[in-house]
Amino acid sequence: MSLHLGNASGKPSYSFLGPVGTFTELALKQVAGAKSAKARAVDSVAEALDDIAAGRSTRAIIPVENSIEGGVSATLDALATTSDIRIYGEYLVPVNFNLYARKGTKLADVKVIATHPTAYPQCRGWLAANLPGAKHLPATSTAAAAAGLLENNLADAAIAAVTAGDHYDLAVLAKNIGDNKHAQTRFIQVGLPGALPKPTGADKTSVIVELPTDRPGTLLEMLEQFAARGVNLTRIESRPIGDRLGRYRFNIDAEGHVLDDAVGEALTGLHRFSPKVVFLGSYPRADKVQTKPNGNNSNKDFAAGDAWLKHIRSGR
Repeated sequence: MSLHLGNASGKPSYSFLGPVGTFTELALKQVAGAKSAKARAVDSVAEALDDIAAGRSTRAIIPVENSIEGGVSATLDALATTSDIRIYGEYLVPVNFNLYARKGTKLADVKVIATHPTAYPQCRGWLAANLPGAKHLPATSTAAAAAGLLENNLADAAIAAVTAGDHYDLAVLAKNIGDNKHAQTRFIQVGLPGALPKPTGADKTSVIVELPTDRPGTLLEMLEQFAARGVNLTRIESRPIGDRLGRYRFNIDAEGHVLDDAVGEALTGLHRFSPKVVFLGSYPRADKVQTKPNGNNSNKDFAAGDAWLKHIRSGR
């Protein structure tokens, strides 16, 4: 993929968490039309979002959640503090790791292993069984760990994505060393606000909500905005706001689209409830699972209720 510093042609361009050979690049390959688009590898989530704001890229692909480690803090915090960002899609990437080394290296030679701090604990069981004495050298990414083997002698091996071997001339000492063979990382495609993706019946809506006060029952009141409309939550995760201890914001993924009446009503309730609600977007689910609100909360049910209320208010 080529790197570029602009988008003068008006064609879609993407920033992704680099370097090449990362799981983020695998997520980018899932984006429709991205194969022929220009791509820009960046060093951080913040830089990817800066590219969007500055117009260097039209969209960015960033990690948001891992099935083992949970939410990606850097992404959750960046989304909360960056204005005018929308999510347009999500992508699931299987997390499979290989152990790479310079050619000629044997497993018995490995004393120091470089990898990203998130990847290392996901291979702890295999490492304990096969390299119990090895030390961990933190790297900025799994791909950077692989590339470092060819640039210096700080590590003897690297844990990296299975695609790292496509980019770096290294030997594979062991394949698929992750402890959880079903691990996944969820990535999102973000850009500036624009037209909403059309509802598909298999959608998610993401918001960030701050609690209005620190008193008993406030969190329950927030959750009731969804429960009362039959809207299921697929993720709720707290992050500190940072201005003082005890203050948190909540990152929420809900089933459904903002154009669904149940979800729209829930967001309206949140807006009345909270001093700050950030709408991040409604977009197709990566797993394409069809969803609908529980109970009598379909668009048809809401329309019937509205018609009944209008009839009452008319005095007839």
